[in-house]
Amino acid sequence: MSTKKIIKRLAKLKKTVAVAESITAGGLAAAITEIAGASKVFLGGVIVYSDEAKIKQLGISKKLIAEYTAVSEQVALEMANSVRKKFGSDYAIATTGVAGPKSAYGQKPGTVWLAITDGKSTLTIPLSLSGDRESVRNAAIESAIATFSRILSS
Repeated sequence: MSTKKIIKRLAKLKKTVAVAESITAGGLAAAITEIAGASKVFLGGVIVYSDEAKIKQLGISKKLIAEYTAVSEQVALEMANSVRKKFGSDYAIATTGVAGPKSAYGQKPGTVWLAITDGKSTLTIPLSLSGDRESVRNAAIESAIATFSRILSS
């Protein structure tokens, strides 16, 4: 399902989505909002690139980041839950990871976590991507869109 079909499907279902982005740095929101009609289903998003932004903007606990790092399933999950509540959306998508060439967290560049939630159930997905920063970011965006498409199709 393409991004255009996601927008149409959300509109048909009368559902909304919000995003919390770290590794994708606004690219996921841009991919969604480049489609006409997105304003009916896309409520907004936050770019929380630093740990401090995750803490201040989304209320992610310092303890959680210290224990698991910002590039973890636990933090991706909290990002998704928090942004869904912040915007009051039906769905939320979160991305966190290491684009490279180095990592402040000790993970290999290309390590990415996606989280998608509807408030009742949540899917978290680890990705191991390769390539330069741009390739890793683009692959993370494509993976988030493809995963969300599968969720909406089921």
